[in-house]
Amino acid sequence: MEGAGKSTQIRLVADALKEAGIKPVVTREPGGTRSGEAIRAVALDRDLQLEPVAELLLMLAARSAFVREVVRPALEAGRTVLTDRYELSSFAYQGGGRRLPLDVVIELNKLATGGLSPDLSVVLDVDVDQGRARQARGTADRIEGEEGAFHERVAAAYRELAHSRPDVALVDGRGEIERVFAAVWEALSSRFPETFPPRRC
Repeated sequence: MEGAGKSTQIRLVADALKEAGIKPVVTREPGGTRSGEAIRAVALDRDLQLEPVAELLLMLAARSAFVREVVRPALEAGRTVLTDRYELSSFAYQGGGRRLPLDVVIELNKLATGGLSPDLSVVLDVDVDQGRARQARGTADRIEGEEGAFHERVAAAYRELAHSRPDVALVDGRGEIERVFAAVWEALSSRFPETFPPRRC
């Protein structure tokens, strides 16, 4: 969710992995490739008006390049991949927020990714108003700048996805950064202890 601190948490997870001797591939989406970054600039341009289907297709075009140029090669090389957003964002933003049919979004996403889904998606749950208040004023992109009702639909979609899918972990994103990190790491460690070993408090 917006302002939940996901960029900070992904950095902390990456740092902890490096301490454990694992060098992850850390990237973001939409983006992560030359074409993906160009598409990102269009999709998030505050001066553009995009209808929901066009927005979805732009996101999926960037994701297709991202999977083929970054994620699959990394996985084939045995690397651990951490990405700031992926398919769950489309399900929540374009499905929940834009009210596109979720089954259609899911099927188009499969086409874009070749069926490559994450082992786990971690959703940082924060109150919409609090999350938006955390963001730097005046820097909101086209989607971040949407009205509160849109972001409430996105948040509701994320929570529903977390409750209905075993490959999604919902973590309370409120409170101190280290406390949130401990909860994120626990969500990862409980499923993949060989990669994310339990950490001592």
